[in-house]
Amino acid sequence: MTLAVVLVALVALAVGAVAVAGLPLRTAVLTAAGRATVQLAVVSALLVVVLDSIAWTLVYVAGMFVVASATSTRRLGLPLRRPWAAVPIAAGAVPVVGLILASGTVPWAPASILPIAGIVLGGSMTATSLAGRRMADTLDDRVGEYEAALTLGFLPGEAALEVARESAGLALVPALDQTRTVGLVTLPGAFVGVLLGGGTAAEAGAAQLLVLIGLLAAESIAVLVTVRLVAARRLVRDRVLARLAV
Repeated sequence: MTLAVVLVALVALAVGAVAVAGLPLRTAVLTAAGRATVQLAVVSALLVVVLDSIAWTLVYVAGMFVVASATSTRRLGLPLRRPWAAVPIAAGAVPVVGLILASGTVPWAPASILPIAGIVLGGSMTATSLAGRRMADTLDDRVGEYEAALTLGFLPGEAALEVARESAGLALVPALDQTRTVGLVTLPGAFVGVLLGGGTAAEAGAAQLLVLIGLLAAESIAVLVTVRLVAARRLVRDRVLARLAV
């Protein structure tokens, strides 16, 4: 009962803050909080079954990848029939999760696979969405510079990179800041989780370092692939694509 009261109060604070700021996000905050509540209740029930089987864990991870790809696709303003966002997400997540599991850094067990895969997939999704949106918005705002680059002999992809590549780097700012300030500003989830699970501070620090560096690697790869796909006009929404027509 206490938890429910606190959660309602926190949602009310969030709604009040965006209302005072004059942002049209009150419905979005309420919807996000409601969805999180329902989704976590369902996920908690599913995990009772999933965590008993490697096979079901891998199926669940595949489902997470599908949802991440669809979410990023929508964030980029693309129709689901153009699921190019899946490419950078997979490019970032697969090698990082594969290396961690293959090296034995974490055990090949459902309780280890699921959280690592979820964290890395989430980071890759966010990096893809942010990098793609920033590049597309920059190209939309600076279409004149893009056209000028074409007149100088740049190919369309080269012109897009010349104008908008740097803006994609902003997608890595959250991961960079979190890595730089860990332990000084925040104690992220992996660190706290190991401590609450009875691990030592050294074990908690090692787990958190693995997560942070893994996220940084996955998101960097995702941004790299996103940059290339935007330059190739695969991750550009139709309105911007029309303005870049040559």
